[in-house]
Amino acid sequence: MIPVTLRRPSETRAPAGLVRMRVIATGMLVAMALAFLLARALDEVHPAWGFVRAFAEAAMVGGLADWFAVTALFRHPLGLPIPHTAIIPRNKDRIGDQLATFLRDYFLIPVVVARRMRRMDVASAAGRWLASPSAGSRRVTRGASRLAVEVLQALDQERLGGMVRGAMVQQVRRIELSPLLGRALEAAMAENRHQPIIDGIVRWAGRVLEANQQVVRNMVHERAGTILRWTGLDETIANKIIDGLDKMLVDMAEQPDHPLRTKAEEGLATLARDLQHKPEMQERVEALKLALLENPAMQGWINGLWEQARHAMLRAARDPERLLSGGIGEMLRQLGQTLESDVRLRNTLNRYVRRVAVGTAADYGDVIVGLVSETVRGWDAQTITQRLEHSVGKDLQFIRINGTLVGGAVGLVIHALDVLL
Repeated sequence: MIPVTLRRPSETRAPAGLVRMRVIATGMLVAMALAFLLARALDEVHPAWGFVRAFAEAAMVGGLADWFAVTALFRHPLGLPIPHTAIIPRNKDRIGDQLATFLRDYFLIPVVVARRMRRMDVASAAGRWLASPSAGSRRVTRGASRLAVEVLQALDQERLGGMVRGAMVQQVRRIELSPLLGRALEAAMAENRHQPIIDGIVRWAGRVLEANQQVVRNMVHERAGTILRWTGLDETIANKIIDGLDKMLVDMAEQPDHPLRTKAEEGLATLARDLQHKPEMQERVEALKLALLENPAMQGWINGLWEQARHAMLRAARDPERLLSGGIGEMLRQLGQTLESDVRLRNTLNRYVRRVAVGTAADYGDVIVGLVSETVRGWDAQTITQRLEHSVGKDLQFIRINGTLVGGAVGLVIHALDVLL
């Protein structure tokens, strides 16, 4: 599995709110330090300064302790390699493994997935969205459109094309083509749909004969004896042959019960039986199919199909509104209305979605877990640390502020008790 690397940008800026809270927390710590120094200098002037000193001293200790605790989560305080600091970057891989394990144990269990999916009515939601897309759903459509375009453009097209071509070729290899062709031909003859094929062959033969009359004359001339050529009978014979063949083709085209058409139908019936039941014929068709799949021209054609499909998907993804406003959009709206009104269809679709979700969890749960773990391992530690710190944001600075205030309050209480006792 290839790990996904999150590269560190040239500059990662903290949100303005987070910067403001950092300034406040640090300012309070500095203020407590200054208050402590001032109260210590004036301690003998008035007993009230003792309370100020106790509050400032305890607040300074509490603020420093919480600053150290908060900083130690993400980096070494003051850059010093103190043991058990920079916890998140140092344990990034372990956190990723535990996150993956948590995901596997609590979310990707088929039983859990089935229970959660049983409470979801995916078909009704899809029906409402398809039948009458709202402005919010339009935004979702546009967002999904941009995401689809980015994914299609980001994928390795050569590798993906090879995967698509390989999947198509593998699927065709599995198909037993000979019996399929035999049954199709047999069904066509049973419904008399083979007659246009014979008519087409007869018309094609007529065009070939007309275009190659001189070839027939040359063949007769070359094979005729000297006497026939000297008397000009070779030309007469060639004309008779051409006229006879032409008349035969005209008769075949005009007479459905012509003997040659009957023979052709018998030959097609025999071919249909051989394709279904004769091993020799099946082997020949299979060999022809494999040779066709290995042909470079066929592989190029399959590649062209993938490229056409990819460009079509890109066009549709770039302009989903236009796609949904045409015939496809009308078809999707009708599908949405049907889903809203047909309870049986909704239940069938919901069962199918549940089976797909449960099957995905059972078959690919370990793959998803491995992907999460490998992705976290490939992340840049400094960037992830900064982004996690920015995501938690102001709450970390409130810890420092609360530590300063709570510490000061505790110090004030202790000093008051000391004075009273």
